[in-house]
Amino acid sequence: MTDKIDAAKLTDRVSALVEAARKAGADAADAVAILSRSTGVSVRLGKVEETGASESEDVSLRVFVGKRVASVSATAASDPSTLAERAVSMAKVSPEDPYQGLADPALLVRHPADLDLFDATEVSPGRLKEDALAAEAAALAVSGVSNSSGSSAGAGMGGLVLAASNGFVGHYAVTRFSRSTSVIAGEGTGMERDYEFSSRQHFEDLESPQDIGRKAGERAVRRLGARKAATGAVNVIYDPRVARGIAGHLAGAINGAAVARKTSFLRDMMGKKIANAAITVTDDPLRRRGQSSRPFDGEGVCGEKLVMVDNGVLNHWLLSLSTSAELGLITNGRGSRSGSSVSPSSSNFAIEAGAASPQDLIASLKSGFYVTEVFGQGVNMVTGEYSRGASGFWIENGELAYPVSEVTIASNLKDMFMNMVPASDLDRNFGTAAPTLLIEGMTLAGS
Repeated sequence: MTDKIDAAKLTDRVSALVEAARKAGADAADAVAILSRSTGVSVRLGKVEETGASESEDVSLRVFVGKRVASVSATAASDPSTLAERAVSMAKVSPEDPYQGLADPALLVRHPADLDLFDATEVSPGRLKEDALAAEAAALAVSGVSNSSGSSAGAGMGGLVLAASNGFVGHYAVTRFSRSTSVIAGEGTGMERDYEFSSRQHFEDLESPQDIGRKAGERAVRRLGARKAATGAVNVIYDPRVARGIAGHLAGAINGAAVARKTSFLRDMMGKKIANAAITVTDDPLRRRGQSSRPFDGEGVCGEKLVMVDNGVLNHWLLSLSTSAELGLITNGRGSRSGSSVSPSSSNFAIEAGAASPQDLIASLKSGFYVTEVFGQGVNMVTGEYSRGASGFWIENGELAYPVSEVTIASNLKDMFMNMVPASDLDRNFGTAAPTLLIEGMTLAGS
């Protein structure tokens, strides 16, 4: 994909689609080519269970005839004229949409930044197998681990080429390497499972298979002997693995599409306090080697780093062209392309770190619940109601005392944001990131 010949060929194809659309009668058009490749190996108990490889190269054309829009998707080898004629014919009979259109040329990226998102390292299936086996072996070597749920390693890349009749032409590619393992500790009805993984854009940045396996094994063993906790009010500390989910709920609530549809519990809160003053949230698509970085969005617009929430006050929605038009605003370059459709999404979205260490937050509680896993779908983004099954560890006198499982924690996200305190351990190696979070005043349903 990042090979100059491949990029040039795909650029020619999407540019030809745009030109064909204009000749077929479109007032405006854009076309995108999306390329993906991946290879993966999965093992269990020392044997290969599955190997796989996939490759795809697809194009999508979107045309505008007045206020009417239509799109078609096909393989990259499809005839441009045929696709363009079909798309224009569809647009002429489509309902008008006053919010759709291409970006003003003044908003377009002219010189896309090099964000170091591509690593040319070739990882053979043999090396993937070795890494998966090594991670599993390290996990099984942890005392108390009794079985394996499997281990895997993978390598892949994705590329995007975009051309539009407003003059934009650009492309970029992103690589992704991963390792993961999941194991079981204990026997019979007392078994517990846990996992560890690492995903990076550069192979050299991955955690070692041995560290991944060891951490997975230690996590599983720590959960042995879990019991329920008593029902009542509780202060909850979210491990970063689950705190990232809280950050994801916030990103969803400030998504411009949800605001326009009136399906966000924060839809009337722009410029108002939505969180504790200790909470600052950023979104940065231009972060070097960021997991969700992009030199331009799905509409060719540059998205700069934004402070979405500043000391608890909401400053911005995540906006694409259509959602910004519907809300009477200007796009901030958060349009995400999925074939021919564009919708707003976060990039490198992070609840910023606080001053206290995770140990300080735990030590501050006489009793509480340290959550390491949540499950279930009990989050209502219209009202903010939050109810999730959870497991983790009970806190007594400022220390983790014993494992807890089969409980439910509940509150409302509005209250959770207001009572949230971030720790200092933010890991930015995730597209949606958060440090350890203390949230006071939740409700636990247990024994």
